[in-house]
Amino acid sequence: FYVGKEGILVDQWKALLRVLNKGGKGDAFAQTGASLCLALILVTACPSQQSSAKIVDGKPVKARPTSYASAVEPLEALTTWIVSQLKSSSGTTVALAIPAMTATMTATEARAMFASSGGVKYLSRQLRSGGRKQSAKKNVEQSKTGSASVQQLYELTFCLWTMTYELNSSYSIRADFAKDGLAVGALTDLITIAPREKVVRVALSALRNLATCTSDVDPGPAGAPRIDGQVFLTDMIACRLMKQIENLRQRQFTDPDIIDDVDVLNKLLHANYKEMSRWEVYKNEVESGHLQWGTCHTEAFFKENARMMEGTDGDFRLLKVLIALLSSKDEEVASIACHDIGEFVRYYPNGRAIAKRLGAKELVMPLIEHDNVDLQRHALQCVSKIMVQHWEFVKTG
Repeated sequence: FYVGKEGILVDQWKALLRVLNKGGKGDAFAQTGASLCLALILVTACPSQQSSAKIVDGKPVKARPTSYASAVEPLEALTTWIVSQLKSSSGTTVALAIPAMTATMTATEARAMFASSGGVKYLSRQLRSGGRKQSAKKNVEQSKTGSASVQQLYELTFCLWTMTYELNSSYSIRADFAKDGLAVGALTDLITIAPREKVVRVALSALRNLATCTSDVDPGPAGAPRIDGQVFLTDMIACRLMKQIENLRQRQFTDPDIIDDVDVLNKLLHANYKEMSRWEVYKNEVESGHLQWGTCHTEAFFKENARMMEGTDGDFRLLKVLIALLSSKDEEVASIACHDIGEFVRYYPNGRAIAKRLGAKELVMPLIEHDNVDLQRHALQCVSKIMVQHWEFVKTG
């Protein structure tokens, strides 16, 4: 596929790309095969994959020249196609791109292209939605489709894990992983549901790489926030990874890599947790969107910390996040948001007026008629606290 002294890529690759660009009208098997073939052809031209000589029958043979410059355009086109498949909500569509994506992940240059195309975000989203589907199936006998889904989760996790090896060398890739805590949340969910040991192993390794990454090589633009392992450890604490790590420590694993990763993460998480105040733990949890019942969602906590909801700029940003979480599809998250908003109203001076002004009442009211009984109860209590001064005398049963 590479000809001449310069090793220029021949134009036949365009035929493979045409197969991909047929979209839903094309044959799924043909698209999977064409994308994989194209990936294998193009990756060989990446400088990180080239060597001066190959060993054939025990003898060194000079490698044929391959021009990376001639492969850049088709590699960018293939990467764009892979990311477009990841944007789909259909597991079948995503599956088309997995073999090609896995093949391209072997090259540093391809990983950089994948990240610059927004691949980390969409890959994390797929893992998040896939993990939730597996969680729903956890207590149901696995069908052939279910088993395939586990394998797909493993392959997607493997690709995200591969991307973590670019963290130390690229500020932009660290920023992609840090955005909205999506990657950490997805990996934590996978460890929580533990669909298979192989998925847990790769997810743990990815989390360890995130927790230990540094900003020494590429600290980022002047004035940009520092993004390193400390940032990711904070996200992990917000996602309650410490609890899951503690559960894993009670299990008997034969894989030494899992045991080592669990021990390292346990030490790093506890060291970071000791340096954080209860308010910082709560703030990070709310910002991550992963609300879970605990000591930060109590009357005593809000008595002490209600004024902290003002924020450094007095914009009540954290309260706004809680109000947005009222619309969460996760019923537990919405219930906790109702509870916390109600407690803020109780213990912050003029909290009722502030909550009303920010639109809390309009979002809570419909939840009173929700099918989930717990969410109904918390929503009714929240509305009572917003509307009635002595809310505790209102019957909420």
